Amino acid sequence: MLAAFHGLTRSAGVVRAGAVTLVSGLALTGVLSGAGAALAADDGTSSTQGGARATINGLKIYGEAVVHENGTDQPMAAGLFEMSVNDGGTLQTYGVDLHNPVQGDAQYQETPWSGTSLGTNKNAGRIRWILQNSYPQVNDLAALARRAGASGLTEEDAAAGTQVAIWRYSDGAKVDAVDPRAEKLAAYLYRSARDTAEPQASLTLDPPAVSGHPGDVLGPVTVHTNARSVTVSPAADAAGDGVRIIDKNGDVITSATDGSRLYFDIPEDAADGADQLSVMASTTVPVGRAFASESRSPTQILAGSSESTVSAEADATWAAKGAVPAVSERKNCAKGGVDITAADKGDLPFTFTLMGTEHTLAPGAAGTVTVPLQEDQPYDVTLTSADGFSRHFTGVLDCKTQGVVTMQTTRTLSEPGPAVSVPAETGTDLAATGSSAVTPMIAGVAIGFVVIGGAVLVYLRKREMQLGE
Repeated sequence: MLAAFHGLTRSAGVVRAGAVTLVSGLALTGVLSGAGAALAADDGTSSTQGGARATINGLKIYGEAVVHENGTDQPMAAGLFEMSVNDGGTLQTYGVDLHNPVQGDAQYQETPWSGTSLGTNKNAGRIRWILQNSYPQVNDLAALARRAGASGLTEEDAAAGTQVAIWRYSDGAKVDAVDPRAEKLAAYLYRSARDTAEPQASLTLDPPAVSGHPGDVLGPVTVHTNARSVTVSPAADAAGDGVRIIDKNGDVITSATDGSRLYFDIPEDAADGADQLSVMASTTVPVGRAFASESRSPTQILAGSSESTVSAEADATWAAKGAVPAVSERKNCAKGGVDITAADKGDLPFTFTLMGTEHTLAPGAAGTVTVPLQEDQPYDVTLTSADGFSRHFTGVLDCKTQGVVTMQTTRTLSEPGPAVSVPAETGTDLAATGSSAVTPMIAGVAIGFVVIGGAVLVYLRKREMQLGE
């Protein structure tokens, strides 16, 4: 069940059926605790994935679509979502799993494509092309309408048509926009899409964990960002243990840029322990970045961003003797699990147990174990060693789009999610979407017409088929 790579040896062991504990509603995080004689305890939590973190607010601008599956026609809302970025900022997104309902106020984390269904989707690059060449990135609706042959295109048509085109590539769905103008746009985008590369992350640190001995300079930790600069902050208690964050010249560093290398300078007389550095920036998140939920809410893909706050963290562990591990994780959808990566900068082997199997990492070596996980099921995976070191990872693996539309799991037109207003001031990548605030009464009437329109379309199509027979 476990895949072991370079630097790791695996001892005989029994994989216990209950090794992965299913838990509900937890985020993918790491906890370092109970380090015993070799490592000091650290009760804090850290995320090994950087970038923007946001809360989804619901559908902002949307139209109607009909999904054709298993001989049925299911009406549903299709359009643009809005997210509020933690610590400031607004994101606009489209969904990439039409069968899975969006959970209200779900928390999302900027995620590499490899950690979502996009990582195994050969058409992911075409989806990004659609985002770059349609609404809201192209907010000149008249120009977009001319390209698509869809005169009179509205914001709602543009959002619905764009979402429908994305679903055709993300889910392989047989789905049509109800409004003819939206359908013309969807057909144009689907037909014209070309493969493009995954965009750069807004902010990450690589590697997210380092280790070594007191008196050492631990690192480097490399900054990857599209921001012009980032602020660098040590942990609040770093000054107490004498730890400094320095650059390659040994100077204390408080700001950095893309490609900068950061180091933990550990005093020679420091007691065994652990610390963390944080980096933060204000930037526009690149169009096409994926956002994965900390719950079962479906993956979103970015269509627009205001100036938003992004952040990332890196952990450091040090000890005078024995094994000194650095452990991190990353979702791997190609292998259907989570990669647990360990490196040992100590003078003794690092032996740890993961899912009932014992692994040994030689001093100076690094290796990765892939823990297989169930799709869409919350999990709790714990790595432990005999000297008391432990780290656990919890979350939900969302690597596949669902296969069947049902009334219980589809985001239907009768429950489109709340429409929310756009802030008065936005950044250059967040297109102005105009006013869509409506009273509850008007919204209810509009939704009623949407359902009727979908039903009429289904009836007419069936009627045409009967006449043609």
